[in-house]
Amino acid sequence: MTEPVSRTSPPAPIAQDNTTGLSMIMTMGVLGLLCAILIVLAYRSTYAAIAANKARYLEQAIFEVLPDTTKKVTFTVDGDKLRPLAAGEQAPVEYYAGYDNQQRLTGIAVPTAGQGFQDVLKILYGYAPACHCIVGMKVLESRETPGLGDKIETDPTFRANFEALQIELTADNNTVVNPIVLVKPRQKTNPWEIDAISGATISSRAIADMLTKSTAVAIPLLEKNLTILEQGTNDDG
Repeated sequence: MTEPVSRTSPPAPIAQDNTTGLSMIMTMGVLGLLCAILIVLAYRSTYAAIAANKARYLEQAIFEVLPDTTKKVTFTVDGDKLRPLAAGEQAPVEYYAGYDNQQRLTGIAVPTAGQGFQDVLKILYGYAPACHCIVGMKVLESRETPGLGDKIETDPTFRANFEALQIELTADNNTVVNPIVLVKPRQKTNPWEIDAISGATISSRAIADMLTKSTAVAIPLLEKNLTILEQGTNDDG
């Protein structure tokens, strides 16, 4: 005789607590909003200090890349001419003319930027019309790899490239005769070449590429406005 099959009812579904889920979402939203507010407040409270530090660092860099400079005058582009900036005025393109104690033009500091290995590189280089050459280079912002890419700032052999890097123009001052070229380490034979850094080729090539592009535009403009630059009119200090 077959035993009767026991039939049991399926378990009742567990009721979901929608209130708890909504509460968690609201809490996360409030926390996210508070974090965003704190970030904005922190940025606004430190912006002035950061801007002041950058301005101070730029000021020091200008005097570093232009030897014998004791005073600078900031110029901007107005059509195909340069003009001194008025006090408190800012411009998208700025050049910094340097002068010695006798008010003689020592050179012009030119900012430029380009893509490095890690991120955008920003540099400042000094151009001396007297020798038609770059006489200094300073890294303003860099996130290159410590110990490798950051050698563009510390390697003495690489930095020696910028003591007299030739930027000669054609007779009409329109074109650089010999654009800057990066060569393998210790293979520099011409004054317009840059010795690459062993193990940091990408970073050193980024510097060379930036200088090649920048000098092609900036140096003809500066040479054509040399009389204006030699006069200098504002008193940046």
